Amino acid sequence: MIKRGMAPVHPGTILKGLYLEPMEINITEAAGKLGVARKTLSQLVNGRMGISAEMAIRLSKALNTTPQLWMNMQQGYDLWVAEKKADDIHVVPFAIAS
Repeated sequence: MIKRGMAPVHPGTILKGLYLEPMEINITEAAGKLGVARKTLSQLVNGRMGISAEMAIRLSKALNTTPQLWMNMQQGYDLWVAEKKADDIHVVPFAIAS
């Protein structure tokens, strides 16, 4: 059984709470600066989509962070979500050749 710890925060929540709100930048303005559709950024900030590698690069350029920061947050979140379903994932182990 996989240990299920506390849920990590979705990267979109981090983006909103630690960057956009303190900088007083709304979704429309941020989307324009990032070169993405407002709907795309809204979905990200509201946790309805994840951060792609391209978005990680855009955010790193706009916020003076690294793409790895955003990708690591997304990977941690995605893995946590998948681990919640681990008991429902059934596989047959590979046989070891002798």
